[in-house]
Amino acid sequence: MSDLNIGEKIAQYRKSKDLSIRELAKMADVTPSLLSQIERGLANPSVNSLKSIANALNAPLFTFFTSEVRKEDLIVRGNNRKKVILPGADNVIYEMLTSGSEDNLEFAIMDLSPKSSSCVEHIYHNGYEIAYVLEGEVSLYLDNEKFELKKEDSVKIPVGMKHRWENNSNKNAKVIFAVIL
Repeated sequence: MSDLNIGEKIAQYRKSKDLSIRELAKMADVTPSLLSQIERGLANPSVNSLKSIANALNAPLFTFFTSEVRKEDLIVRGNNRKKVILPGADNVIYEMLTSGSEDNLEFAIMDLSPKSSSCVEHIYHNGYEIAYVLEGEVSLYLDNEKFELKKEDSVKIPVGMKHRWENNSNKNAKVIFAVIL
């Protein structure tokens, strides 16, 4: 968090709202000199001052504590995806489509080899899973029911529902999915 500059973020937010230091100071019930010092990194705001400034700017308090995102880090190139092979499931490859794991979102392509399964036992997530069959045909087990899905079919699996993917064909199958935690 050494690169975090709360004052700079306040100044950016204030300027985006086209407010002067005096206007924001009045709205936040702080002195203009204190606000100026905070923005220039010469003073640290109290929690109460920060709350007042955030309320005056109509901004969530956490906005001032987030680091800048490097835009190029948001892109995952097709030839540079992380591939995950789980122990005991070497016929299943997961290609990660998002960078990092700090979000509440997992987005991947599951490549199921012929005559393979995503797992031995049914699994479940603490979030929704949304999936779309990119190619091939798969069997999807939801609790104890089996459903056949073909290319371009999709499904939303509720939180906590046990499930398993299976490819019983002689061709590869690919399923793109997102788990929203």
